[in-house]
Amino acid sequence: MAGRPLRVVFAGTPDFAVPCFEACRTSGADVVAVYTQPDRPAGRGRKLAASPVKEAALAAGVPVEQPESFKAQADRDRLAAHAPDLMVVVAYGLILPRKVLAIPRLGCWNVHASLLPRWRGAAPIQRAILAGDEESGVDLMQMEAGLDTGPVLIERRTPITGDDTGGSLHDRLSALGADALAEGLRRVMNGETLVARAQAEDGVEYAHKLDKAEARLDFSLTAIALERKVRAFDPWPVAEADIAGERLRIWSARAIDAETAGTTPGQVLCVSREGIDIACADGALRLLAVQRPGGRRIGIVDYLNARPELKQAVS
Repeated sequence: MAGRPLRVVFAGTPDFAVPCFEACRTSGADVVAVYTQPDRPAGRGRKLAASPVKEAALAAGVPVEQPESFKAQADRDRLAAHAPDLMVVVAYGLILPRKVLAIPRLGCWNVHASLLPRWRGAAPIQRAILAGDEESGVDLMQMEAGLDTGPVLIERRTPITGDDTGGSLHDRLSALGADALAEGLRRVMNGETLVARAQAEDGVEYAHKLDKAEARLDFSLTAIALERKVRAFDPWPVAEADIAGERLRIWSARAIDAETAGTTPGQVLCVSREGIDIACADGALRLLAVQRPGGRRIGIVDYLNARPELKQAVS
């Protein structure tokens, strides 16, 4: 490799991967191609839209490849023709077969948004919040054929606060991932061989893909479990519930102590400018920001102003 920069192929698709793409570009490596998912229909018009990584690559003048998979020999040959020293994979959306992992001289690195082996899989950020984890992080991992099973090269950690949402933790981990990747690239280009740490055999949890049906709030659960769901599902798919005869999206809520003996889960306990308190299996969920059908996100005071039949209960 002496005399020429590290040749990197970058594979990623959503917003989360863009800072890592930029870290590759600013590292001194030669990003020779970007792989991303094919354009998909998006928006009300369902027009084909480029992924955020594709947009970033085009803006940077980097060639873009969008195969449906790597099952065809021609697609693997095209990757090999880029002569990559390293392939960096960040939320790409395709599982790479062994034949692809073997193409780059240094193999493939993956930036994964969890502290492995906890939360392998598709939705580690949201699953960590749902589970009440106190800490998350990113792992720069040497990829192998298993799902997020490869040894860890570099790790970054961050606490999960009581105010974190899926969106805020996503953004923080995205930046941490770019930082870890930048360090790994710098060290390799300085001639260092990174030492990989095998993942522990215990503590494995799978972060299954989010299902929109999960967004429905079940008030027979505890208030803290529902608060975590509201935070985890912001900005997608957004928690929702039937409240006072109306289907609402719940953008912000807090678990509170409340006496719920003799009440039914889902019953409105109190309506005030502080929020709408809903009985749960344990405690109550105080709704703080909601969205009516066809409307926008609003604070609870604005919502009560739009529901005059509830305003009489405002203290």
